[in-house]
Amino acid sequence: MLMLAQANPAAQAATTTASHPAGWMNFPAHWPGQTDLLLWFNDMGAAVALLLVPLGLVYLLFGFYLFKPLVLLNAAFIGAMVGVLVSGKTGGPLPSGILGGFVAAAATYPLMKWAVALMGGLFGAALGFSLWRTFGLEPGFAWTGGCMGVIGCGLLCFIVFRGSVMAYTSLQGSVMVVFGLLSLAFRYQDFTPRLSNSLEVKPFLLPMCIFIATILGLIYQQSSALNANPAGGPPKK
Repeated sequence: MLMLAQANPAAQAATTTASHPAGWMNFPAHWPGQTDLLLWFNDMGAAVALLLVPLGLVYLLFGFYLFKPLVLLNAAFIGAMVGVLVSGKTGGPLPSGILGGFVAAAATYPLMKWAVALMGGLFGAALGFSLWRTFGLEPGFAWTGGCMGVIGCGLLCFIVFRGSVMAYTSLQGSVMVVFGLLSLAFRYQDFTPRLSNSLEVKPFLLPMCIFIATILGLIYQQSSALNANPAGGPPKK
């Protein structure tokens, strides 16, 4: 999440209203900063943005109760992306994406606990990379922070399963909701310059919104779990 605070104001001023030449689904060669995120908001289609908001609310508010289908959905999406990338040289991205998503979901279902740990490890890697860059450490060794995040957040899933699931789904849901809403806001041309300028001048606004939404989602999930299980018994995994 802290990677959102990484910005290049000089580059942002020239690119916030431009279109990403390769489309919003392409990832930059470097660790993404706020400039890349602004380009993604511009290039994201309205249909994708409209899908992100309600789906993100499901992750944000009901992540623990629906964590199995949501983890399967994550696995299917990652598998589909891998299938599309593999098909870049062979052609046929649609069948490769469908096959990759199906294989990933099928492999995840019998290994749900390990899949949750893997999801936590991915979040930990992103957090480790972001913290490493935030503190201005040597970029060439940013993989060290990523590895530490993978180990820490991955092991945390086995120690505090319910809390980890709530935290990870809340974070993912908040990112999806905020990104979807910002992409929809970028559809209004009169509003886009002011929004872009605000995010450039105050780069902390974007991570702050995601952090607040994550905490609110985590509180809601925790309170809902306590109301549903006042005795505080162990959840079913």
